[in-house]
Amino acid sequence: MSLQFKSGIIVLVLAFVALSWTSLCLGQSPQPALAPAGSIHGTVVDQSGAMVAGARLKLAGEDPSRHQETVSGNDGQFAFANVAPGRFQITITSAGFASQTLSGTLHAGESYTIPNTALAVAESFTDVEVGLSQIDVAEEQIKIEEKQRVLGVLPNFYVTYIPNAVPLTSKQKFKLAWKTVIDPFTLVAVAGAAGVEQAQDHFAEYGQGAQGYAKRFGAGYADTASGVFIGAALLPSLLKQDPRYFYKGTGSTRSRALYAIANSFVCKGDNGRWQTNYSNILGSLAAGGISNLYYPRQDRNGLGLTFENAGLGLAATSVSNLFQEFVIRKLTPKAKNGAGGP
Repeated sequence: MSLQFKSGIIVLVLAFVALSWTSLCLGQSPQPALAPAGSIHGTVVDQSGAMVAGARLKLAGEDPSRHQETVSGNDGQFAFANVAPGRFQITITSAGFASQTLSGTLHAGESYTIPNTALAVAESFTDVEVGLSQIDVAEEQIKIEEKQRVLGVLPNFYVTYIPNAVPLTSKQKFKLAWKTVIDPFTLVAVAGAAGVEQAQDHFAEYGQGAQGYAKRFGAGYADTASGVFIGAALLPSLLKQDPRYFYKGTGSTRSRALYAIANSFVCKGDNGRWQTNYSNILGSLAAGGISNLYYPRQDRNGLGLTFENAGLGLAATSVSNLFQEFVIRKLTPKAKNGAGGP
């Protein structure tokens, strides 16, 4: 074997060894390891604690390529998986609610739990994202009002703690009236009043016993139903007025008291302007007139009874408004924070 041939073999061997060593060294060089991804999850609710389904959530982090979107499920829950660690921001939007933004820091491999996120009902139509209808906003506000109960029991549906609440449609006005009339507490209150009337022998022509009690209960329930449907649904729909009491909550005691009493005679129109409360005034007269049709003949007094009942109705509204302004809000667990006025 020639010397040149041997030298060539030696060079090839050395070259192979060098390449192998280089590859080995490169393969063993430390590579920067990616931090393990984490997850973010939570629940979207409204201010009454009810789950909000279908809320849209957008997750933005430090890496734009890993932004995500999702929607809350029927149970209000949502989750983001494979989230890069670091600062993040979540924007939540839902029909009828004001948008809300959350932020935090996710650590490597962490399962981050966001406490229940309570969305605030939009206080005006301009507070919600473009594309939502005014009816949707009003519907969400009604859902809050329908959960308002004094001491968790007495219905407190006809007051709004949102200063610029969206006006109700006619359908929504009748829906709120119907819910009030069939509420169990309404039935209990009418039943109790009928019992007192029977014990004191009011409307003696009705007699006593079960039949007399049934007549008193029927008359009392007719008073309630006609008053609610006429004064809080029919006339407000025809006259385009809002049947709700708009809580003031600010100012001196005197100004708030005058505001509460005045709200028996003035109200917000569906156009957002304050105007004479024809719905309440005419509703009280109409309910008083209708009562002449079913009360015992000896207890009827034509126009006298009508105006007497109407006056009592307006006085009761004034007293109720005073309680709304100074007492009831503190006793209503689901009341939304807010203040407004004319």
